[in-house]
Amino acid sequence: MPDAVRPRHVAIIADGNRRWARERSLPVLAGHVQGIEAIRPVVRRARDLGIETLSVYTFSTENWGRPNDEVTGLFGLIDGAVRQYTDELMTEGVQVRVIGRLHEAPADVQRSIRGAEERTRGGTGLTLNICFNYSGRAEIVDAARALVAARADPNAVDEAHFADHLYTAGQPDVDLLIRTGGDRRTSNFLLWQAAYAELVFFDCYWPAFTVDDFDAAVAEYARRDRRFGG
Repeated sequence: MPDAVRPRHVAIIADGNRRWARERSLPVLAGHVQGIEAIRPVVRRARDLGIETLSVYTFSTENWGRPNDEVTGLFGLIDGAVRQYTDELMTEGVQVRVIGRLHEAPADVQRSIRGAEERTRGGTGLTLNICFNYSGRAEIVDAARALVAARADPNAVDEAHFADHLYTAGQPDVDLLIRTGGDRRTSNFLLWQAAYAELVFFDCYWPAFTVDDFDAAVAEYARRDRRFGG
């Protein structure tokens, strides 16, 4: 695919794990298990297509309001998946980064994710942003706090300076945002970075999302005329 029509940064709102499970009379956590498995082939495909950054919404700050047993189970699944697949990510040249307020997560989850970050730091094939305990508004607030703490000159703060204090500092803005599950909204995800993103929505739930669906979204992106207000 020519560079001119390839998205540099693809973001995914992987929605519908719980509904996928309930429609099959399965425990909610079964949907999250399948949701984690659905990420792996997409990561490989993004790398093979030459996409620089893939961001996946795994746990939002609003998800703390779910039942305690689901939240605890989800943390366990994330911890287990990170431990299980870090070697695979290293082999495939994928660099893992955490995007969000990781310090609010359980200590064992923090250790696993920080360990994955460290072990994959040399990856050059793809940057995988695990958006964990993430909120777009919280990210903007955290960036503003960092600028205040640095005693930044208000007159010197422009968009580029502000972006340097976001979780995604140094990464390209989102070109393509994919959402599964049938809803047509961005749900507080990468609000700053996705200001000019092309949006592609799928009715299927995330566990049913395939590499073919990912290819279809990238192909749809390539067909669009991106004018950026011009």
